[in-house]
This record gives sequence, C-alpha cells and structure tokens, in this order.
Amino acid sequence: MATDRTGGAQGAPAKGEAGWMPVMSHIGELRKRVIAILIVFVLGVIAGLFCAKPIFDYLLERTPAGRIELHAFSPWDAIGLYMKLAFVVSFVAAIPFTIYQLWAFVKPALGEREQKATLRYVPAACVMFLAGLAFAYFIVFPMAYSFTEGITESMGIESMYGVSQYFSFMFNIVFPLGVLFELPVVILFLTRIGILNPIVLKKIRKIAWFAMVLVGTVITPPDVISDLLVAVPLVALYEASVFLSTIAFKKREARLREKELEDEEEYRAAART
Repeated sequence: MATDRTGGAQGAPAKGEAGWMPVMSHIGELRKRVIAILIVFVLGVIAGLFCAKPIFDYLLERTPAGRIELHAFSPWDAIGLYMKLAFVVSFVAAIPFTIYQLWAFVKPALGEREQKATLRYVPAACVMFLAGLAFAYFIVFPMAYSFTEGITESMGIESMYGVSQYFSFMFNIVFPLGVLFELPVVILFLTRIGILNPIVLKKIRKIAWFAMVLVGTVITPPDVISDLLVAVPLVALYEASVFLSTIAFKKREARLREKELEDEEEYRAAART
C-alpha cells in the first residue's frame, strides 16, 4: 500500500473524518425528508386553493350566530383568506406525512417491535389533531364568539365584521388547540424511542400545568368559565400523556432487560464452547 510522507497509509481517512461520516449521513437523510415534507406541503397548498371556496361556504353557513354578513376592508382580504384556507388544508394533510417521515428517520435505531408500535402513531396523530380542531371549533369558538358579541351589544355597538378579522379570530383559537391535542401522541412517541421518560414529565408537571392554564387564558375570552373549559382538557391531556408514557417506559425497560439477558446467555454459551 502506498504511503504519504508522514508514513501514514495513503487514502486513509483523516483524523475525525470517520466520526463525521455518520453525522453527515444523518444530516443528508434529514435533509431529504424535510424536502419531501415541503413538497407535500406545497402540493397541499395547491389543492387547498381549489377547496377554499367550499370550505368558506361551509364555515360561513355554520357561524355561531347563523349566517352573518362579512365585509372586505382591503382589496387583499379575499386573496388572503384564500391563502389561509389553502394553508389550513395543506397543514392538515401534511401532519400525518410529517409524523411518518419522523418515524422513518428514527426507524433504523429502533427494534422490530418498536418500529411496528411507533408506526401506529401516524394515524393516531391525525385523529388527535382532527379531534382538537373539532373540540375548538364546535365548543370553544362559539363560546368565545358569543362572549365577544355580548360585550359588543352591551356597549351599544353595531357589529360589522371584516372577513379577514373574523377568520383570523377563528383560526387563532382553533389551530393552537388542534396542535396541543397532539401532545399525548408526541410524548408517547418520544418515550418509545427513549428521548423522554415519565420521570422527567413528573418533574416538570407544575410548569406544564401553568403553561396549559396560560394557553387557556390567552386563546379564550377573559372569564373563568371559558378559561377552565380549555385549560382543564389540556391538563387532562398532559396527565394522560404522563400515564401513557409510564406504560410505554415500563415496556421499553422490560424489553431492554430481556435483550440484556439474551445477550448474556449467548455470551455464556459462547464462553463454554
């Protein structure tokens, strides 16, 4: 084998190069999956542009006060609304695909059982997100709308809503709750792959509860009933996440101990031979 002037093997990787190769390989894999997610998101936006008008008609017919008259206060309001609705459609479509890409990225580091178990989180994430949207749209949003409308009427002000302002008000309530309903799925997934554990979740319980109450206060009208109606389900979701994380953590620890015993038995058998 040819050598260089320092006596090292010519063509041998430089110091640290072997350590960088796996890192660069992971970064390249992550880059491919991020690009795939962006492509799906863009395609979802294009599809959402065709769905925007039917969605708009549906939402307008089912406002908390029945059909209301909306006004455009800017030439860009209709275009902005079209884009918002398109992004909504794209976001809903991209969530299961994004979760799947995350699962595929960590799949090589998982055992066969963990691969099958964590794959189930892809449809679960979609179901929980839709459940959060439904809870927010059919329960929280009408309550918030009725509260603000009541305050407006009590002050003797005639309601005249801009289409952009009305839908921004709706989206600011609905989508944060839709995302927060993903909490049990995300925590359970991170527990199954060994990133989180119930010990950490219990240590930050007070901080998590405060965050849930803060979110409930921010996205709902300023009254105690509204705050509790949102904060209590969010706290319940966190506690459900802790419970599920505990079960998943125990199963993972049991599998690791089982694997260690199997390896130890194989080592002893090899030593005897």
